[in-house]
Amino acid sequence: MAVRNAVGINALLHFIYWDALPDMAELTGLNTKWASALMSQHLLAASDRYCLDRLTLICEARLCEDVAINTVATTLAPAEQHHCFQLKSVCLKFVAMPENLRAVMQTDGFEYLKESCPSVLTELLEFVARINEHSLMASKHGNEVLLDGSDVHGRRVKQRL
Repeated sequence: MAVRNAVGINALLHFIYWDALPDMAELTGLNTKWASALMSQHLLAASDRYCLDRLTLICEARLCEDVAINTVATTLAPAEQHHCFQLKSVCLKFVAMPENLRAVMQTDGFEYLKESCPSVLTELLEFVARINEHSLMASKHGNEVLLDGSDVHGRRVKQRL
């Protein structure tokens, strides 16, 4: 824990002095998206606490780019807590995809999300319901669109939401 705090403090100080984030792999000694996402989550909390709006935007953008099965649930909690609406939207869309939902629900991060931000789960359910409702309406009108963006005949279709 102390090592992670020291790394986080170093990253925060680097941003304050240089107006840029340090190389996360170099700073953490790990070259993984998970480590980068975790550091960005911690910096997001610090940026909110110290009113560093530019750092908030940078962290939010990085987290939007690095959404993955093993990090999305733990990213949703700080997105909600620190009012990062774009990040929250990206995460909800990612989790709501049927091929992702089951896998995300099996992560430890999902358990953390249930405990720390139960209201986000309600929003997720509403989002999934809207997607399912849209799919049912599209199939009723003979315009069934599959998840890969194609219709039942394999033609690419632009979806309207």
